Amino acid sequence: MKILLNYIDGTLKPPVSGEYLDNINPARGEVYAKIPDSDARDVADAVDAARRAFPAWAGLPAEKRSDFLLSLADLVDSHVDELALAESIDTGKPLALAKHMDIARASVNLRFYATAILHFASSAHPMEGLATNYTVHRPVGVAGCISPWNLPLYLFTWKIAPALAAGNCVVAKPSELAPMTAFLFSELCIQAGMPAGVLNIVHGLGAKAGQAIVEHPEVPLISFTGGSSTGKRIAVTAAPMLKRLSLELGGKNPTIVFSDCDFDEAVKNTVRSSFLNQGEICLCGSRIFVERKIYGKFKRAFLQEVAQLSIGDPLHPDTFIGAVISEAHAQKVMDYIQLAKEEGGNILIGGKRHLMEKEHAGGFFILPTVIEGLSYDCRCNQEEIFGPVVSIMPFDTMEEVLHDANSTPYGLAANIWTLNVQKAHQVAQQLDAGIVWVNCWLLRDLRTPFGGVKQSGIGREGGFEALQFFTESKNICIKH
Repeated sequence: MKILLNYIDGTLKPPVSGEYLDNINPARGEVYAKIPDSDARDVADAVDAARRAFPAWAGLPAEKRSDFLLSLADLVDSHVDELALAESIDTGKPLALAKHMDIARASVNLRFYATAILHFASSAHPMEGLATNYTVHRPVGVAGCISPWNLPLYLFTWKIAPALAAGNCVVAKPSELAPMTAFLFSELCIQAGMPAGVLNIVHGLGAKAGQAIVEHPEVPLISFTGGSSTGKRIAVTAAPMLKRLSLELGGKNPTIVFSDCDFDEAVKNTVRSSFLNQGEICLCGSRIFVERKIYGKFKRAFLQEVAQLSIGDPLHPDTFIGAVISEAHAQKVMDYIQLAKEEGGNILIGGKRHLMEKEHAGGFFILPTVIEGLSYDCRCNQEEIFGPVVSIMPFDTMEEVLHDANSTPYGLAANIWTLNVQKAHQVAQQLDAGIVWVNCWLLRDLRTPFGGVKQSGIGREGGFEALQFFTESKNICIKH
């Protein structure tokens, strides 16, 4: 039984309460580790450590902070197998996916911001011989970073890397449902010689430890990725305190397939964008709109591909769909499938729990599910399910599909499949989404802004937008 510890002021520490939470292996339904049940006292210790460390860390040349992040990236690379195995066991996702996407991207995140900070330039504005204005960017202080369970180390590093690179110190809380790689990362920080207090990792429940970070008066900015309902609660707490917020929240993303698409590519990638990571990615396309001209053909090909997806033991090299994160989440997904039936939906494939044997008999597996016959405005097409469930619908006109695609309260991402460049531009411009992929999916350039509109969030991450979020811009005017 692995016992996880908090990482505060450069050392691994038990929670002040002495209490621990169960950490469950989703593929087996068994407790395999214990994590700290931290509270406001642990958060206060972490914030105090971060405040003490801030002057020295912020005062380091950018090149020195860059070196620390690069050394961490090297350690992630050298421990990739250990980290990937931990991620797979902790989340239920396929081991191959954990290795080639989650852990690989964690290293890339660290390297990207380690080098980006070296090119984070100031600007100057001469006033025709009267004066010169120049703008500098200074770290804010202690950053609160709260990351989710679906891509644990991937999104953990996506937050802490720009915060640290910009010169802030960090109090971070990984999800209590998938804390293992954040704990292993804290051990790598010690190995790398990270100065005490620069990064602090507090484990525990969102309502207790996470809320304490949001409420702490000495944490002036919060970066959060998770559900929209939690994001709203954070905003309610943070707004009266005038805290800066970056909220990357839920999605109900449309995939729009026109009849002039590259058919085989559209089918293959729509399967991937629907069910990768058990559909537990905020960028997955959960509503598939197909032009009526090819609807029957596309549906048959799509279902044929889905039927061939391998579901089972996450550690098996051929597994594409593993276990969902928890029994509670599995029940939520199944409740939506039942709701879809009540709303008039027809289950074309899946719609059931996948029963395993032996050591995986208690695991949380759900068959990939495709539903037809739902109206665009029913609950199952409006609310985020966040599992291996998609709906498929025909459309006739561009105006119709734009209306239906934009009908949800979310606006994170969208996919368009067409070989008509003019149509691609026209539709992309009119979609309510922060990210639009045309003839691809999850093709990410880290220099680009990442985030959504409407209830999918506030602010943008990625590129220099993240460095700007974690810094204060100061204008200095010098009269000639």
